[in-house]
Amino acid sequence: MRHLLTSLLTLLLSACMPHIQPAGTPVTTAQLLPHRYLTADATLLPLASWRPEQPPKAIIVALHGFNDYSHFFQDSGEFFRQHGIASYAYDQRGFGGSPQRGGWSGAATLSQDLNNFVRLVQHRHPDTPLFVLGESMGGAVVINTFSQADAPPVNGLILVAPAVWARATMPWYQPPLLWTLAHTVPKLTLTGRGLKILASDNIPMLRALGKDPQVIKATRVEAMYGLADLMDATLGLAGQLPQPSLLLYGDHDQLIPPTPTRQFIQTFSQSPAKTIAFYKNGYHMLLRDLDAATVRQDILAWITTPNSPLPSTADHYAQSRLGVDIRTD
Repeated sequence: MRHLLTSLLTLLLSACMPHIQPAGTPVTTAQLLPHRYLTADATLLPLASWRPEQPPKAIIVALHGFNDYSHFFQDSGEFFRQHGIASYAYDQRGFGGSPQRGGWSGAATLSQDLNNFVRLVQHRHPDTPLFVLGESMGGAVVINTFSQADAPPVNGLILVAPAVWARATMPWYQPPLLWTLAHTVPKLTLTGRGLKILASDNIPMLRALGKDPQVIKATRVEAMYGLADLMDATLGLAGQLPQPSLLLYGDHDQLIPPTPTRQFIQTFSQSPAKTIAFYKNGYHMLLRDLDAATVRQDILAWITTPNSPLPSTADHYAQSRLGVDIRTD
């Protein structure tokens, strides 16, 4: 009887563990199709691109945030296209129109997908400067990917409000509560209703996202748990990015708190070729805020002349807010 009870308890606990859906065994060669990114395990991920008619002066690979999808870069992609820069964005596994929507594939799989995708884009555009941009969770995936020894060489990283809210910087009650939920009701879905969190000052844009079926509105607890794991790893990688990097953060960001962001920046800024910009009117969705045009102009300027001050002076503002010289050449 004891063995039976032990077996039943083990089965119950395993059934309630947060589930990860990693990439499968490679069965094909990864490819860029017209509107899909075919991964090595034959998963088709929706792909969007914005390309100028002439050969591009530079390339941006853009990675969306948690519960979002490639459409996040629509306006920015069009802006950069008009300035001769091509952009590519795909739906990460579990998000948008990808398979196993709502699930969590794990940091290793998300990073490997990005690594392979960047190499495919580089093969399509040899000798063209390439920059990788990540927003929120996408920024965390970028950091995890490009802190590794096998990361493809790129010209720079653009981290837009990167998700660095590790458990160690959360209120004391959040990590144990998340653990309990993830190990008892991992499939439970939660919404942000009632939290009174404003992701952007662009209210029409937020309302449009609320009506967009591709944006996940109810999130599985196991996906939140996976995101927390990713952010745990990301915060510890602040000093392991050798690439030139631009980090952008809004004073009114209500999703990624300033404390972990500043903790990340403290180490991040000590390595060469790092630029930090703070935006007085910025929220979490800097690329879609009402002042998004300012942010895009800064990114364009940094891509073109990375060692020059940003046109908005957001880098100087960040320096004054942080109280130290956070621009390193």
